[in-house]
Amino acid sequence: MRTPSLKAIKTFQIAAKHTSFAVAADELCITPSAVSHQIKTLETQLGLPLFSRTARALALTDAGARYLEQIDDLFVRLESVTEQLRARFGRVSVRLHVPAYFASEMLLPRLSEFSKLHDAVDLRIDTSGTHGREHAAEADISIVVGAGPWPGLVAHPLFAQSLVPACAPELLAEKPVRRHEDLNAHTLLVHEARRDDWDRWAAAVGLKKLNPAQIVRIDSMSAATRAAEKKIGIALLPAELSRRKFATGRLARVFDDELVTQEDYTLLVRSEDENREDIRALCEWLVGSCRTVEEN
Repeated sequence: MRTPSLKAIKTFQIAAKHTSFAVAADELCITPSAVSHQIKTLETQLGLPLFSRTARALALTDAGARYLEQIDDLFVRLESVTEQLRARFGRVSVRLHVPAYFASEMLLPRLSEFSKLHDAVDLRIDTSGTHGREHAAEADISIVVGAGPWPGLVAHPLFAQSLVPACAPELLAEKPVRRHEDLNAHTLLVHEARRDDWDRWAAAVGLKKLNPAQIVRIDSMSAATRAAEKKIGIALLPAELSRRKFATGRLARVFDDELVTQEDYTLLVRSEDENREDIRALCEWLVGSCRTVEEN
């Protein structure tokens, strides 16, 4: 049997992790039909189905789950070998994996500061993946949201995660919200990975019944924020990361009541990597930058 192409295997890996051809297509910048074609070709070459497909769902078969487990390890090893080769014979990049909203609101606006201090350090920034809850296997440094523990990793807490209701100021002008119950006349934006946050917030403020006019579920905090800015509805947004948008008037707090999630934004690095000069420099700068922002 001819060995399947690395491209097809990588496409399968991404589709399998998300159990979605559409999400894989978006990440790979190709069409869902192209993803489907590559998967079908791979299944034909292997002689077995990797996914079970129904009209409403996509799921891995037992063979597909086993294949994903094996190729995950292979891609991590391939990434490691590639980076070792670069370290020995070429330029080395520090691989930083961060949630997209953290990148847009905390990291990128300040990144020029790091570049001025460490212009010899190359960076590779990745905002794709698991909504920032796990250390990415291919990353040198990850920023995650959670409570740990993270065995085998060195963890540096950056700041606490709390969520606050927010929307475009124009939306509040058109349809004011003066009491918690007034939320029921609005559309609520729900982060797909944090579906119970609105119910938790309602319970925390003593709102007995949360029954919004409409619910729009969105798969990322960045997309939820853009939807809030476009007057589509009210979102629960990270209070610390949204400071700049509140200050500039792009977004307005609907209430000051915050949902304290008992989670922290945390920097993770492998213990064997933390003393590498370029990694240490980036870690120290990230921790210092977040501390400065929190104090202000």
